[in-house]
Amino acid sequence: MARRGAREPLTIYANGELVGTWELGVRGEHVLRYARSWTESARGRPLSLSLPFLPGNRFHRGEAVQAYFENLLPDSVEILRRVQARFGAPSIGAFDLLREIGRDCVGAVQVLPTDEPVPDVRSIAGSALAESDVAALLRRTASSPGLVLPDRDDFRISIAGAQEKTALLYHNEQWMLPRGTTPSTHIFKPALGRVSDFNADLSSSPENEWLCNRILDAFGLPVPESVVAQYEDRRALVVTRFDRLLSTDGTWIVRLPVEDFCQATSTPPSRKYESDGGPGILTVMGILGASRVPSDRATFLTAQILMWMLGAPDAHAKNFSIFLEPGGSFRLAPVYDVLSAWPVLGHGPDRIPIQRLRMAMAVTGKNRHYRWDAIAARHWIETARRHGVSTPTTVGIMERLIERTESAIDRAITELPTDFPEPTASAIFQGLRSSAERLRKSQI
Repeated sequence: MARRGAREPLTIYANGELVGTWELGVRGEHVLRYARSWTESARGRPLSLSLPFLPGNRFHRGEAVQAYFENLLPDSVEILRRVQARFGAPSIGAFDLLREIGRDCVGAVQVLPTDEPVPDVRSIAGSALAESDVAALLRRTASSPGLVLPDRDDFRISIAGAQEKTALLYHNEQWMLPRGTTPSTHIFKPALGRVSDFNADLSSSPENEWLCNRILDAFGLPVPESVVAQYEDRRALVVTRFDRLLSTDGTWIVRLPVEDFCQATSTPPSRKYESDGGPGILTVMGILGASRVPSDRATFLTAQILMWMLGAPDAHAKNFSIFLEPGGSFRLAPVYDVLSAWPVLGHGPDRIPIQRLRMAMAVTGKNRHYRWDAIAARHWIETARRHGVSTPTTVGIMERLIERTESAIDRAITELPTDFPEPTASAIFQGLRSSAERLRKSQI
């Protein structure tokens, strides 16, 4: 069978409705054209804050289009090459890969070749999986770091991020491989194992991330549902996708439009960290100033302070997202992908010195600070002040976090399963306490 032409446009859909087309120009530039039916629809909305509807329905061309679609793919070049080899794609470029795996992306977007029919999304179709099938899939995930795609031609997903993971459908109390245009509903994240130059042991990463989720919830932040599950000899964190919603009549799964802050700012995934040129706290706070929910800026600032308290260094622009709503409005999505470094910090073999812990987004004072041990209360106050958040407001946020630390820990303890790894819990709880005390002392 002849391969489709590399320059053939791709069609973009959202919940079965035509959004527009994406193509490569003669010089390789990325072009997005919104369908007039979409821009005039009551359900219509731009794919991204960086790709608004334009007067006269003019098209978008260039880096903003490219960055938006690149951010729908996994971050790792190794993963992209595996996907390329799996499907025989001409390159690891977003256009070539999403032609193959764009049926189930983050958010509402589906990317399809122009010769494929309009997706019928108003049904749920999947192939039932036994526990042994899920276990086998997780074994493949662990042995092949990155995005794992089951051996089914009609199950083609794209999950952004750098960690190995896969996704499945949960329907009628049964795990399934989605078929056709049915989306996945849950993301499976196996243990990370040993990472970094320090050979740090993150084999308890599913429990670590689950506990961080419960702590954030105890502090009042919105988080997705998650559970640590065992399938034969394999363990994984199973996260409910917040960009999926069962329809009111229960007959189909609605895809909710979402984008991360790299997409919202036309930032390629290779620059997701602020130190590499990506968005920082001030940029995100500036965007959230236009959120439909006035409290979103305070929520984001609270989340950043808690990332520091949890020693969670990966809170970059791809790990914060917004829901896109009709008419161009938006609001902050739940906080996700939070993993504490406290269980692997310290001195000695296989430990990471705390002096090496750097946050993904800097706080500001006279200088910009990424190092965990260089950050104090005054830096949060100054960072917030630079975007119009008053000192009393920021101090109030910090004081509430300090005051609620013990009750948040107590609540998390009541939720711990009996087989939860004690060293992981103890390290995270102690790190949280010491951070709260450090924050309290630096306010004096």
